[in-house]
Amino acid sequence: MKLSVLDQSPILTGTDPKEALQQTTELAKWTDKLGYHRFWVSEHHSTSSLAGSAPEILAAHLAAHTKNIRIGTGGVLLPHYSSYKVAEAFRILETLHPDRIDLGVGRAPGGMPNVNLALNRGKLPSIEDYPSQVEELMAYLHGHDPHGMDIYATPKGETAPPVWMLGSSGTSARLAADLGVSYSFAHFINGRGGIRAMDRYQDYFTTSMQQSSPAGNVSVFVVCAETDEYAEYLAASLDLALLQIEQGGKRTHFPTPDEALNHKYTLFEEERIQDNRNRMIVGSADKVKEEIEQLAESYNVDEVIVNTIVTPFEDRLRSYELLADAFQLSHSQTTMT
Repeated sequence: MKLSVLDQSPILTGTDPKEALQQTTELAKWTDKLGYHRFWVSEHHSTSSLAGSAPEILAAHLAAHTKNIRIGTGGVLLPHYSSYKVAEAFRILETLHPDRIDLGVGRAPGGMPNVNLALNRGKLPSIEDYPSQVEELMAYLHGHDPHGMDIYATPKGETAPPVWMLGSSGTSARLAADLGVSYSFAHFINGRGGIRAMDRYQDYFTTSMQQSSPAGNVSVFVVCAETDEYAEYLAASLDLALLQIEQGGKRTHFPTPDEALNHKYTLFEEERIQDNRNRMIVGSADKVKEEIEQLAESYNVDEVIVNTIVTPFEDRLRSYELLADAFQLSHSQTTMT
């Protein structure tokens, strides 16, 4: 089974955005060495707790600092942009790093409602155009001219980065199937309904210029430590962070475990924390390995994307290391496809 990484460049307690991006770079180099399959970075805007706002630029930097791991976006929020421009950016990346680039796309706003206006010159993007945008994007990536305007995306090349559609619902799953692209379900966003969505994707998949068979994976929050008790301690910070996101409060950083443990929770908040645990896998290496394998089996996929946000940063690195050792990644994943 393949293990991969989603990194949102979180700004941890005591750090700033520059350090968050430096940590993303260090984590990419570390997981490349450990044998993880791919490393995706996200797009978030106007937030003081996540530093990654331009994943295509960050992907270029990470690809230049790694050797084997696939680098991609999780993902470019396509409704905000020109499909042609996105295609050319990724044609550059693919030319520089052949067969190592993934183009994950999504249609979420990437921030508060006003972000939509700022990214679209004061107008709201048309979500209805998203399916046709993805079709245009695939055509340009593969050297075609979808509108007969006598243009193509440059630089041309023999390989093209695969398009992955990111989603957390059955609607996105069916769209990925209809368009014939790969599909990644964000279990870390929606802890329910993902199995049905993946079934829908696999059942209705249609062959495309990109691929002839379905390819799916699932992403989940993971906190792995030497013991179950220490993993629970570290996960307390993520429990509080998710609660703060739901409550719409302004955050300048991700809280420490001690901040979370000293927080006074209401009964409703405690119930929300327990419900959010459906989006997480927490524990020692053996426990986490077993639950990841169960998750992959339930989704009928052979790849799980791990998203670990804990503080301090050293414990994030250690979490990925323990997981790599448990799955023997350095022995089983020597090539990237």
